[in-house]
Amino acid sequence: MAKTKLDPEEQELLEAYESGEFESDLDADRREYLAKAAEQTFKKDKRINIRISSRDLEALQRRALEEGLPYQSLVSSVLHKYVSGGLKDISANKSGQRTR
Repeated sequence: MAKTKLDPEEQELLEAYESGEFESDLDADRREYLAKAAEQTFKKDKRINIRISSRDLEALQRRALEEGLPYQSLVSSVLHKYVSGGLKDISANKSGQRTR
């Protein structure tokens, strides 16, 4: 995979991090809480089957290839972002209709 090109500010932050200039201020309880939340977020314990058009599947596979990850992971990520409010359906408000 190609190395990401960083702008000067990002490069400065990376160098500061790598040299140990940053220290975590999380206490043990907060660290444990965040670790459990992360574990639950990435836990994949259910399987679904869906039917989509071959055109959409090919587009998903192309996009996943561009991102450097399996297309199933991309689909899972998009679904997670949508249900957690990270993605919004912009077409729902284009016609002036209200969403519930």
